[in-house]
Amino acid sequence: MPMSQEDLTATFDALRPLFYRHADRCVVLRDEPHCFCLGTHEIREKDGYRTGFGGVEINKRYVSVHLMPVYVHPDLLENLNPELRKRMQGKSCFNFRQPDQQLFDELDELIKAGMARFDEDGKL
Repeated sequence: MPMSQEDLTATFDALRPLFYRHADRCVVLRDEPHCFCLGTHEIREKDGYRTGFGGVEINKRYVSVHLMPVYVHPDLLENLNPELRKRMQGKSCFNFRQPDQQLFDELDELIKAGMARFDEDGKL
C-alpha cells in the first residue's frame, strides 16, 4: 500500500530534529523540505569531497535515514534493537514509513554515538 505524503512528511518531521541538533558541529549540506543532510569538516584528499555524516530524506515510498558512522564503525550496530535492524537497507541506511518514537529514540542514541566516534576520528 502506498504511503500518503502526510505519513512521509510526519515521519520526516520527526526524524529531522535528530540530525538538526548536531548541525552546529557539522556542515549543513542540504536543508530542504524533503531532505536534511550533514557533512563533516573533513575534506577527503583522494577526491576533494566532504565526508558525509548523515541525514534524512523523503523518497517515494519511505523516509531514508543515512548514518555514515555505522558504515565506518560497524561495531556501533552490535547492540542494535532487532526492530531497528529490520529497518536497515545496506550498511548505513534505515527506512521508515511512519513515525515510531521508540525506534526514533534508539536511532537518536545511535546518531549521538556516531557523532562521538567521528569526533574521536577527528572528522568533526
